[in-house]
Amino acid sequence: MKRHTVIIDRSHLHAALLVVALALAGCAGHAKGVMAPVMLTSATGGSTVDMLVVTSRVPSDDPATLFTGERSPRPYLTDITVSIPPDSKRKAGSVQWPKRLPPNPETEFAVAGVKQLNSVAEGRAWFRQHAQGGHALVFVHGFNNRYEDSVFRFAQIVHDSGAKVAPILFTWPSRASVFDYNYDKESTNYSRVAFEQTLRTLAKDPDVKDITVMAHSMGTWLAMESLRQMAIRDGKVNPKIDNVILASPDIDVDVFARQFTEMGDKRPQFTIFVSQDDKALAASRFISGDVQRLGAINPAEEPYRTQLETAGINVIDLTKVKSGDRLNHGKFAESPEVVQLIGQRLVTGQTLTDSNVSLGQGITAVVAGTVGTVGKVAATTVAAPLTVLEQQDRAPRKPSKLDATLGSKNTSSELSY
Repeated sequence: MKRHTVIIDRSHLHAALLVVALALAGCAGHAKGVMAPVMLTSATGGSTVDMLVVTSRVPSDDPATLFTGERSPRPYLTDITVSIPPDSKRKAGSVQWPKRLPPNPETEFAVAGVKQLNSVAEGRAWFRQHAQGGHALVFVHGFNNRYEDSVFRFAQIVHDSGAKVAPILFTWPSRASVFDYNYDKESTNYSRVAFEQTLRTLAKDPDVKDITVMAHSMGTWLAMESLRQMAIRDGKVNPKIDNVILASPDIDVDVFARQFTEMGDKRPQFTIFVSQDDKALAASRFISGDVQRLGAINPAEEPYRTQLETAGINVIDLTKVKSGDRLNHGKFAESPEVVQLIGQRLVTGQTLTDSNVSLGQGITAVVAGTVGTVGKVAATTVAAPLTVLEQQDRAPRKPSKLDATLGSKNTSSELSY
């Protein structure tokens, strides 16, 4: 009997192990089915976050879960109130998940109220009650999220950021399993029209002054595709959508360049959070044809730096920022300084400059194309957007038709690809 020797490339083996790490990370031990409301008392303390949740998931008919990971042909609206423990009993940047049910709202996150809304008119009434000056923050979660995962994470972001906004969550059908990566990716495609319609409805509301879209991980694909789709339909992205934040974007850099360009000349301001030690994006790159993911680039290196500057995109490098996330994939939400930067600067449309970026850790900052040390900051900032993102981590390739298209202002004949 012949013996067969299997030779495994070390880099592929390492990436495969990262996929296993993703699976282990998805099995975090905390109670599930936490959406059933609990009664708050005067002894609870803490605070609450009231959010409007829009979803393209199928209802579960179980008050403990509310929605499944399957795809619904129609969207649903829910008004959800989340109770957050007092700051003295929690660490900023973290979600205090219930260890058992019912949760203890004095020390753990808990749902304090759930109300299904049955019409767009009810959604508009909700916004009028939570207008916060007409500023709307719309969050899109990433891969491997249950409905409750996205609700609690967004509540934490809103609370810890101190953002004066009306919080709106869009949650798409994720099966919350690391082994359903492709299902989740197709679910983002499935949800493009629903998310686009959500943004359109908000933009048409006279009580809405401006909209910030913030998306994480795989949710950045959904956000970019929906905005691109809107621009193709209307010739531009609605001007009320003036700010887009992409955190750890799980997007092929070539595809992002095309999406960005096809939004036209009147685009929102883009800010991208990246980290070169993001293990989740390393795994995604492995299973996506070894193409660099946008959230893992080094914006201070060429060719990215020049191309980003040309495009006018802000890039904040969190590589040196420490967090409790073993995969380094959620730093934007888990670092108190970074999440406060989001709430106090980015969602209000403030431009980052070397005089107002100060996050408390000694890291070099690159602002508006100049390199220098800016006091003590917790991120590398490159003020830049782009027309094309080339892939510096792959061998040089000949210019393609795609490259030529990205360099052109008229791309109408190239929209189907």
